[in-house]
Amino acid sequence: MKGFFELINKILLLLVCSIAILMLSSPSIYGEGQLSPAEQKIAWARKSIEAGPKNYQAYNDLALALSRKARETSDSAYYEQAEEALRQSFSLQPNNMEGLKMQVWILLGKHEFSKALEQAAALNRQMPDDILIYGFLVDANMELGNYEDAERAAQWMLDMRPGNIPALTRAAYLREMFGDIDGAIELMNAAYQRTPPNEFEDRAWILTHLAHLQLMTGKTENAEKLLNEALLLFPAYHYALSDLAKVRIAQKKYSEAADLLQKRYHAAPHPENLYSLAKALEKAGRVKQAKSAYAEFEKKARAEMQNADNSNRELIFYYADIARKPSEALRIAQSEISRRQDVYTLDAYAWALYRNRKYAEAYEQIGKALAVGIRDATLFYHTGAIALKLNDRKSAAYYLKQSLDMFPQSEMAADVRRALARLRWIS
Repeated sequence: MKGFFELINKILLLLVCSIAILMLSSPSIYGEGQLSPAEQKIAWARKSIEAGPKNYQAYNDLALALSRKARETSDSAYYEQAEEALRQSFSLQPNNMEGLKMQVWILLGKHEFSKALEQAAALNRQMPDDILIYGFLVDANMELGNYEDAERAAQWMLDMRPGNIPALTRAAYLREMFGDIDGAIELMNAAYQRTPPNEFEDRAWILTHLAHLQLMTGKTENAEKLLNEALLLFPAYHYALSDLAKVRIAQKKYSEAADLLQKRYHAAPHPENLYSLAKALEKAGRVKQAKSAYAEFEKKARAEMQNADNSNRELIFYYADIARKPSEALRIAQSEISRRQDVYTLDAYAWALYRNRKYAEAYEQIGKALAVGIRDATLFYHTGAIALKLNDRKSAAYYLKQSLDMFPQSEMAADVRRALARLRWIS
């Protein structure tokens, strides 16, 4: 059965790459000097506003286009511009439904997940057959860690309109969280094949997520091919640069990884991106640059600690593993876990507890993350390390081996091997 799934994955990967290669022979591919899909939509919306300044829907269209530009660039300033467009829309037509939906979209983009969930639920009661609103319910619930509620909303999306792209991508993400990586790849491929050829950023985003899924199981060559296709479709795409750097780290090409992450940080100067860059610089032996990057990261991340869109998870790991300030890691983790309990926040919280020698509590928290079903090499390593401190040698061996089996070239693979060696010595 495992061989069958591997064969299917190879066929799907070849299909995706073939389609992308065919697309690249077309002169319509997005490239330097051309307007991106979001920029085109921004221009169209502004022309509509010029032609009819009292047309509230044109302002909704502008808000949507600006929100898409925010994803293209990872520049949150576009969300502020989108909010201004919505204010214009509501001044012309108070509480119009399309504007209210865009309001939720923007809240999600700004990581205000609890507020987005509240507003999406209210809209869902008004319009229980709107697919986009169900998509908002999926997004908000996933980010907050309400995976069962997210799954129910995603199923509604698929039931109402089978095969629709927003439902397929969300269902794929849920499959990933539930540990079904093959299922996630299948759904994401289906979404890719349904995405219009001129939606370059959407297609690049899907290819990048397919690469991420390949990376989760250590298939670095597959991931690299997909990421190269994404970057040909949408040059310098910040999401693709990030995952390509992960490929380079797995290949132990640390300087190349650092260069990619420097390019990404230049395009999207967020603290969490700077943290990834600092780690890569350290691995590349560029110690002075790494030290400077860590210091700048700490300063910038702390400045936004109370914001909804923050870098608190990265700060937790920085204080736990780099700065060696476990009590500060735990303080931030306790604050963040009160806001959201998705698997990655639970993992960060568990690791902060581990660094503070609260091993039983750490094991309980990471157990909540694993109970969702996720299969992730980092989470497995953390679980094994915690179990080792609890002298649960059987569980420690199981999770450490799972981590290596999933991704033998992962960033923490050396730590995993050291932990396994220690386990054998203790035994």
